[in-house]
Amino acid sequence: MAGDDFKDFVVVVTGGSTGLGRAIDVETAARGATAVVINYAHNADEAKETARQVEAHGATAVIVQGDVAADADCRRIAAAAEPFGRIDALFNNAGTTTFAAHGDMDAVSADDFLRLYSVNVVGAFQMVRACRSLLEAAPQPGAVVNTASIAGVTGIGSSVPYAASKGALTTMTLSLARALAPKIRVNAVCPGFIDTPWFGKGLGEQGAARVRANAAAGTPLKVASTAEDVAAATVFLASPYARHVTGETLLVDAGSHLGFAPQVAR
Repeated sequence: MAGDDFKDFVVVVTGGSTGLGRAIDVETAARGATAVVINYAHNADEAKETARQVEAHGATAVIVQGDVAADADCRRIAAAAEPFGRIDALFNNAGTTTFAAHGDMDAVSADDFLRLYSVNVVGAFQMVRACRSLLEAAPQPGAVVNTASIAGVTGIGSSVPYAASKGALTTMTLSLARALAPKIRVNAVCPGFIDTPWFGKGLGEQGAARVRANAAAGTPLKVASTAEDVAAATVFLASPYARHVTGETLLVDAGSHLGFAPQVAR
């Protein structure tokens, strides 16, 4: 999506080196952001490639290594935006998971829950806290968008701890939207399947094609969403077009949630 609704914005994206994070970085840069802070945890080369793509759109790219589970790292990521004087949009996209059948209660441990919550929930909280003053310095209400998951709405996904952590993240979105208004808006996006190169690396091209086809077959829209598809909706929540939206959870899953029980609150 082209446009200039992010003109002069300063953007921070955690987990920003690949996949959805990279797509958010590039989307905001293409829409006029002046600076994009790209956080990564492990792969510096991927972060550098993301920075190259951001800079191709004329934005300044700032790369910051850090684990959002560590409060000191969150403060360092936020500090990377200080030279710009504000943060217009914070995308809490960093996340992790473990894979285990939901019915196998011996397949996960308390440590699994704590590790996933430390990144997926506590990390997002710590990032908002670290960025709060810079978000409040934005000329319009600063925007926070948390990357949750359809798993947190329907109780599906890679494991019980993962689904529980994403459910907690959507609840925290409501809490922070109330607490930080009117200076900061807080929303969440819940992707379903995202077709990224990760599947090709782990399963090979044939395996990735099979996963892609199964994902598309399981959605009412009969499509397998790409990172760019989800990024466009995610970036909307941080844009001026959503200036009256806060405390909302947006499902971006090509309709796959329609196959589950109706959700009274999400």
